[in-house]
Amino acid sequence: MSAEAPTPSPKTRRRRLPVVKSNRAQILLFSLLTLILTAVTVWGGRAYIRNSETLVFAVGEPNGAEARFAARLATVLNNNSSRLRLKIVPNGDNAKALSQFDRKEASLAILRTDAKIPSRARSVAILEHDLFLLLSPSNKKIKTIAELKKRKIAVIADSESSVAFIRNLLELSEAPDAGTRVQMAPPGSTFDKLFASGFGAVFKVAHGSQIVKDKSYELIAKRGGFSINAIESAKTIARKFPAISEETVATGMLSASPAVPEEDVDTIGLEWLLVAQSKLSTTTVSDLARIIYENKTELALSDGFASKIEPAATDKDAFIVAHPGAAEYINDEIKSFVERYSDLMYFALAALSVIGSIFAAVYTKVTRVAPEKASELATAILDIGERMEFADTLDDLDELQDELETILRNVVIGLRDGTISSDGLDTFKLGYEFVRDEIGLRRDHLKRHPPSPQDDKVVSVKTAQSA
Repeated sequence: MSAEAPTPSPKTRRRRLPVVKSNRAQILLFSLLTLILTAVTVWGGRAYIRNSETLVFAVGEPNGAEARFAARLATVLNNNSSRLRLKIVPNGDNAKALSQFDRKEASLAILRTDAKIPSRARSVAILEHDLFLLLSPSNKKIKTIAELKKRKIAVIADSESSVAFIRNLLELSEAPDAGTRVQMAPPGSTFDKLFASGFGAVFKVAHGSQIVKDKSYELIAKRGGFSINAIESAKTIARKFPAISEETVATGMLSASPAVPEEDVDTIGLEWLLVAQSKLSTTTVSDLARIIYENKTELALSDGFASKIEPAATDKDAFIVAHPGAAEYINDEIKSFVERYSDLMYFALAALSVIGSIFAAVYTKVTRVAPEKASELATAILDIGERMEFADTLDDLDELQDELETILRNVVIGLRDGTISSDGLDTFKLGYEFVRDEIGLRRDHLKRHPPSPQDDKVVSVKTAQSA
C-alpha cells in the first residue's frame, strides 16, 4: 500500500508584467514639429508682410530727366532694402508716358501740371518747379499783361507745350497771328540775340534748380543786356488757372553781382509731380513716400532736377489730390504695425488657435502613446494576490514581493513621465496595500508553520510510483 499525499496543483504561469511605454520620443518629435511649424508660420507671415511689390514707372525719353530720376529711385529702393521694386518703361515723350499711365498700364509717372491730367492720378511728391521768367531789354520794362500782348514774344523752353501754354495764358491762342506773335526760340538762342532780332520780350521756362546754377544770366547782366519783369496779378492768374502756381524770383537769384533781380519778383510757374494710381494701396504709397522724403539727396540729379523735393499738397481742394498713402506720411499719420494689421492679426490668432488644436489632436492620435490608467494596473496586483496561495516557501513570497514592488516603481515612474494617468489611483493604492498586507500575513504564517520534510518525501514517493 502506497502512501499518497495530496498533490498540489501546478503553479500557474506567472503573468508577464506589462512593459511601461515611454512618451519621450513622441514628446521630442512633438517639440520638433512644433518648432518647425512655428518657424514656417513666422517665415510665412514675414514673407506676406515683406513680400516684394513691383511698380511700373512710365517715363518719357530714355535719357530724359524722368527716366534718370526713376533710375535713381530704383537704386535708392534697392539700397534701402525696400520691398518695393521698379520696372522702368520708357516712352517717346511725356505725353505717351501719361497715356500709358491713363490706361492703367503703369503705377507711377511724372507730369507737369499743364499736361492732360489722368483722372486716376494722385500726387506723391513735388519734384521740381518750372519758373516763367519774363525778360525784356534793359531799357524797356513790361508793366502789364496788356502791354506784353503787344510785343513779339520768344519762348526759350524744352518743348512746344510751353509755347502753347503762354498763348493760352495771354489769350492769344485764337488770334490769327498767334503763331508769329509767340514763337519757339531757335536752339542755342541768347537773350541779346533775340532782342536784337526784333523780339520785345522773352519767356525763359526752366527748372528752378537749373536757373540758380546757370551763370549765363550773370554774364549778360554785366553787359546790361536784360531786365526781369514781374508778371502782373500772378496771384490772380494762379487762382484762375489751377495748374499754375504762384512763384517768386528771389533777390539775386539770377545774378549775385550785379544783383538780378534787385528785389523779389512775383511770377508764375508749373510743378513737376510724381503721381501714383489712385487704386495703389495706402501702405505701398506710404512706404514709397517715406523712401523719397528720407533720401532726397540721393535722388537729386546732377543737373539739379529733383534737388528740392517737397511734400505733395494734402488739401482737399488741391489741383491734384495727394494719394492717401503720401498724405499719411506727410501728415505724420502713419499707422503703427499693430494698428495697420490689427484685423489681420486677430484673424491670424483665431486661425492659429484652430490649427493648433487640430495639430495637437493629430499629434496625440498619431504619435503619442496613450497613458495607461493606474486602475488598470490593479489587475496585475490582484494576479499576484491569486498566486500567493501557491507560495509554499519564503523564497516564493520574496519573488511575489519583488513583482509587487516593481509594479509600484513603474507606476511612480509612469506618473512622472505621463505614461500612466492618475485615473483610478485610489483603486490601485487599495489593491497594492491589500496584496502587500496579505503577503505579510502569509510570510508570518510560513514562519510559524514551515512545511515539514515528510511532506517533501511523500511527494517524492508519489512521483516515483507514478513513473
